[in-house]
Amino acid sequence: MIYLLRHGQTDWNLIRKLQGITDIPLNDTGRQMAIDAREKYKDLTFTCCYCSPLERAYETATIFLEDRDIPIIKDDRFKEMCFGPFEGEQNITDDPNHPLYLLFQKPEEFVPTEGVESFEELFQRTFEGVEEIKKNHDLEKENVLIVGHGAMCSGIICNYEDVQLKDFWTTLLKNCELHELKNC
Repeated sequence: MIYLLRHGQTDWNLIRKLQGITDIPLNDTGRQMAIDAREKYKDLTFTCCYCSPLERAYETATIFLEDRDIPIIKDDRFKEMCFGPFEGEQNITDDPNHPLYLLFQKPEEFVPTEGVESFEELFQRTFEGVEEIKKNHDLEKENVLIVGHGAMCSGIICNYEDVQLKDFWTTLLKNCELHELKNC
């Protein structure tokens, strides 16, 4: 089985700043979320963890898997969606004139602009990562953890659970929420 875990809270999450591939660390609340998730899921075993190389995801994985002898493999395919020059901007979903407004409000109508990753690119790279995991692990006998980001996890869920693009954001995991991937 494959499990997805979104990273813990960051200061940018709190103030609704768009993070994307900007490398923002966890805050103290985010670290505590990872500790709490570790305790909540202590009876769930994993053979391996694949992780975004971004600090907030890697730190979450390290805390979550503390005291377990489980390798954490950094994989760029599990980075967050790139939002280009708009990373660091706040409250994008409140401004209908913002170039990324449709990305969040009507993803099926969004056309990428100015270095922003498309949904198709996100789906393709995360799909390739999951398919490689499926080739390298016996998912009937092993649990594999992927630690990453909101849009990244949603992209995987949409790919494998047949969620339409218009419903992309309904699959958004909360910080440190664990999701068992179905149909994989």
